[in-house]
Amino acid sequence: MTLNDTITDGIAVADERHPSHGYSERARRHLWLQMSRMGAYDELHEIPIMVRGKGTRVYDANGTEYIDGLSGLFTNTLGYGRPEIAEVAARQMNELHFFPLWTYAHPRAIELAERLAALAPGDLNRVFFTTGGAEANESAWKLARQYHRIRGDVDRYKVISRDVAYHGTTMGALTITSLDSYRDPFQPLVPGAVKVPATNLYRAPVHGDDPEAFALWSAQQIEEAILREGPETVAAVFLEPVQNAGGCFTPPPGYWRAVREICDRYGVLLVSDEVICAFGRIGTWFGGQKYDYVPDIITAAKALTAGYAPLGAMIVSDRVAEPFQHDETAFFHGFTWSGHPVSCAVALETLRIVEEERLLDNVLANQDYFRDSLEALKEIPIVGDVRGTGYFWGVELVKDQATKETWSGESAERLLRGYVSKEMFRRGLICRSDDRGDPVVQLAPPIVCTREDIDVMVGILREVFTGAAALNF
Repeated sequence: MTLNDTITDGIAVADERHPSHGYSERARRHLWLQMSRMGAYDELHEIPIMVRGKGTRVYDANGTEYIDGLSGLFTNTLGYGRPEIAEVAARQMNELHFFPLWTYAHPRAIELAERLAALAPGDLNRVFFTTGGAEANESAWKLARQYHRIRGDVDRYKVISRDVAYHGTTMGALTITSLDSYRDPFQPLVPGAVKVPATNLYRAPVHGDDPEAFALWSAQQIEEAILREGPETVAAVFLEPVQNAGGCFTPPPGYWRAVREICDRYGVLLVSDEVICAFGRIGTWFGGQKYDYVPDIITAAKALTAGYAPLGAMIVSDRVAEPFQHDETAFFHGFTWSGHPVSCAVALETLRIVEEERLLDNVLANQDYFRDSLEALKEIPIVGDVRGTGYFWGVELVKDQATKETWSGESAERLLRGYVSKEMFRRGLICRSDDRGDPVVQLAPPIVCTREDIDVMVGILREVFTGAAALNF
């Protein structure tokens, strides 16, 4: 499209206000993109400039339309351009635009805490607000350490998490994260991180043909790590309901029950990192409702506000919160913007929309269709594994389907960054080519997506994977 072309519904009008080349040059001079190789953008490689969105589509400064297959980083669950959310935010700004939660409270934070407690499983009734997911995980580790210290277990400071897992980039959350490329530039990190294998059934070192046996083996790796480190030194285990990094590793049947039993046996807190999975991504409010477990702490963010305002939360069980409710004990931790009134108002409206429009049902009704559509891509010789649930899927690419031979190093770079990512974007699909582990393409669209949207996304993947297979990387 040219700069003067107009999208017929009036959503995106590409005109002189949004010249992509002008913005791209200004961005190169002043804007530091996050998690990005800034050297990749030069005079011949413009920075994509997104200027408008409507529904499941977003439009760049040239007027080109894209389907958002990653929900703007797993966040934009309700789609773009929800006027009712904008109205709620404006109302709150006029009423009380800001007040901190440091020794004070305000109505929206109270109402949202009540709402989250009602939605959460078991006795998770206390809500500590943050401004994002990394802060929620940072808070959870600090809380776990102080919880044990208050109870006299002063040596419990270690944290166990899974290989390849991502839990954030603040120093504590980065320590829990298991990606060397993210961690190495900032060593030494906080001491006490212990890693165990991820639940990657496709590449299981043992019991690859028996999911239940693999579940027990995977859980036993956590128990062995606790015993190896000494139970008296381990504060918490951090796990996602479905692990994001590495490509949507779902828990094999029986895994969560075994993990819960192990944590209880050794007095270790179980933290469910649901920064991605909560609020509809996998078809339930929280992961425990999908996989039948109750953690001690849930960390959440992203879809809590559907991306319309920054907000995160740590939801804590009554048992863990109890020692902090007496005498002069305090959790000396917080952030200026935590529980921002506008963000809390937006979150309340977001949860109302999810419930009123029955969007959890939409995800559950379409998850099998989504899986079947992606499974059909196995006709293409480089498609090895399809895994995930709800609206959260990963497609692993392989050199050989029979042997599961993977790409690595320079060949993976040429495949993912050199071809797959560029071709998906050129064809109008925004999703993730993930090289944190074996090469995977991830799809996590807004939970308002229809089967027609799924067909568009999978159709583009078919074209791109077919082209990649023909090039024989």
